[in-house]
Amino acid sequence: MSPTLILVAVVVLLALYLWFLYNGMVTARIRIREAWSGIEVQLKRRSSLIPNLIETVKGYAKHEKQVFENVTKARSTLLGAKGPKEAASADNMLSGALKSLFAIAEAYPNLRASENFKELQEELSDTETKIAASRQFYNANVLDYNTKIKIFPNVMVARLMGFSEEEFFEAEEEAKKDIKVKF
Repeated sequence: MSPTLILVAVVVLLALYLWFLYNGMVTARIRIREAWSGIEVQLKRRSSLIPNLIETVKGYAKHEKQVFENVTKARSTLLGAKGPKEAASADNMLSGALKSLFAIAEAYPNLRASENFKELQEELSDTETKIAASRQFYNANVLDYNTKIKIFPNVMVARLMGFSEEEFFEAEEEAKKDIKVKF
């Protein structure tokens, strides 16, 4: 084999490697965006259910104004969140506010027996399950992408092409604690 042919073969192989590497990183980044979209859909679904839940509970617990305000504020913060970090923080705030709201429901037996309340509670529970699955899917895609751009020799190419690490969707320490409600 001539040196020219060997050089051409090496250049072609290198070009193919870069092509597949670039396409793989782009695909992984798009999967992250798609996974984030799934989280946003579920968070918006939950946010849409909350006004109905609040109205149902308000009829029974008129004096619990602070809890309703906290839920409404947390919902607004979540709807205005930009990016995984802000959304995770707002989601944690909303989860805590919802825990307080459901704790109030425990004090009102008629509310717990209400068909509307049961239905909304089931919808929220279903949505929470979907949010958890969406988070897991998102984080799996972030892990795949971050690994892809950090392994050698990909890391050198990724930096040159502007690929940077993505953030995981994580719960804050405060959100992992139980909420204590006292009457």
